[in-house]
Amino acid sequence: MAEVCTTCGLPKDICVCEDLEKEETRIVVRLEMRRFRKPTTMVEGLNPKRSDLVKIAHELKSKLACGGTAKDGYILLQGDHRDNVRDRLVGMGFAERSIEVQ
Repeated sequence: MAEVCTTCGLPKDICVCEDLEKEETRIVVRLEMRRFRKPTTMVEGLNPKRSDLVKIAHELKSKLACGGTAKDGYILLQGDHRDNVRDRLVGMGFAERSIEVQ
């Protein structure tokens, strides 16, 4: 017997919940100056219960060759990577119209 998704009621192999979540999420990517005037890219708006922040942060860090962390519902990346983060998030399946770069 196939496992059934608790949210949509479909079998797990054809579940659409993750795709719907990526379409509905409003993501804000902004630059924040931290201590000693160091630029930090902050990605906010991802739901930590529905999406794996640690996995997304790890993929962004490896693709952008920078350090960072995922905590408290947001992702911090060292350096100014606003445009590149947008492109990578679109590549991960998030809707381009739902990503706001400040």
